[in-house]
Amino acid sequence: MGIQFTVLSSGSTGNATVITDGQVTLMIDAGFSARRIDELLGMRDLTGDQLTGILITHEHSDHIKGLGAVARKYNLPVYANEKTWEAMSRSVGKLSDDQRIVFGTGEARDFGSLRVESFAISHDAAEPVGYVFQDGKHKLSVVTDLGYASDKVKETIVDSDVLVLEANHDIEMLRMGRYPWNTKRRILGDMGHLSNEASGEALSELLNGRLKRTYLAHLSREHNMLDLAKLSVRGAMEDRGCFYKDSEFKLCETYYDRPTPWDRVGEP
Repeated sequence: MGIQFTVLSSGSTGNATVITDGQVTLMIDAGFSARRIDELLGMRDLTGDQLTGILITHEHSDHIKGLGAVARKYNLPVYANEKTWEAMSRSVGKLSDDQRIVFGTGEARDFGSLRVESFAISHDAAEPVGYVFQDGKHKLSVVTDLGYASDKVKETIVDSDVLVLEANHDIEMLRMGRYPWNTKRRILGDMGHLSNEASGEALSELLNGRLKRTYLAHLSREHNMLDLAKLSVRGAMEDRGCFYKDSEFKLCETYYDRPTPWDRVGEP
């Protein structure tokens, strides 16, 4: 079967992604109410009792809002590093000891045929991470909520077949927006969020012939638009001499209110 995934929903108001190899089904983050997560899963013909476990990137509410309720409802193990567990324990509520699993930053674990590696990213959270999924043939990387794409991050996600990458905001829309300046400064900083332009700059270094698709994720509803994000990312890539045909590489959308279609990693 290989690796398949769907971004259930992504944006400033909530995030969740599902990855499966047909035997193991993992969800990254649970940033919606339990009821909404059930609805999103249902849109892709899934139910919560089909999940194997939940991987957490960091403790912000748009990534863990429904975590405790979903984990308790379906008796699911939750994987996060120690600092993230400390930061989110009160929000998550009571879980049994066998549901609280420490998955250290930089550690790799096997879930059936899937090898999952966590890696450090830059964000204003306790110890935020991204995840890489491999099955021996193909590679999927999921990385959002990062202020900048460090050399280490790019080394980790290079040679991905498919990438889910943050393109949070248009810089000028953010600067002209209604947020107070201290919030704008946080978003624009190295511990904030990746702009469209920064996302395109990173992609220009990652597009090596193997990468077939990138899903632009965690778009701000206040300071971005889908068409603008795709146009700006592509423009930033072209400014760095990175030209491509749509038949060779595609920029794909994610949505704040519905899932993306199932994507089989490794297919054209």
